[in-house]
Amino acid sequence: MHASRSNSTAWLKPALAAVAIAAVGVAAYVSLNQQSSAPAVTFMSIKGEKITPESLHGKVVMVNFWATSCATCVAEMPKMVETYNKYKSQGLEFVAVAMRDDPPNYVVNYAETRQLPFKVALDTAGDAAKAYGNVAMTPTTFVIDRNGKILKRYVGEPEFPALHKLLEKALRG
Repeated sequence: MHASRSNSTAWLKPALAAVAIAAVGVAAYVSLNQQSSAPAVTFMSIKGEKITPESLHGKVVMVNFWATSCATCVAEMPKMVETYNKYKSQGLEFVAVAMRDDPPNYVVNYAETRQLPFKVALDTAGDAAKAYGNVAMTPTTFVIDRNGKILKRYVGEPEFPALHKLLEKALRG
C-alpha cells in the first residue's frame, strides 16, 4: 500500500517544481518590467554648478558614467554628442558623470578640448555611482523619463539606433 501511495503522488514533486520555476520566471519578468525611480542625486559640474533632481525634473535625461581612461567611453563620446545635439531641442538633458578615480584636471581638459555641449560632472567621492546601483563598469548610461523613472540601463556602448528610438518615444510621451 505504501508503494502505490508513493506512485500516486510521484507526479507531485515535478508539478511543484514546475510551479516554482514558473513563479520565479514571473517574478523575474515583473522585476525587469517594473520601472525604478532614478536616485535623487545632486551632481556637481566641472563649472561648479549644482545639477539637482529638481532641475532635471520634467525632462528626459541621459546620465552617462564614464572615464577619460576608458577606451569605449572615449570612442562613444562623439556619438553621445551627436545624440544630445539631435534631441536637446526636444527636451533631452545629458549629464556625463566622470568616475571617482578620474583626475578632475583630465576631465576638465577632455571636456574643454572636445567642446562637450552637455553638462559634465565629477563624482569625486563615488556617491553618484553608488546611488545608481554601484556603477563600476564604464561606460554605463541610464535613460530616465520625464517622471524620473529609469527606462533603460546600458552597460557598454549602446546600440545607437535603438537608443534613439527609445529617446524619441520618451520625448513624445
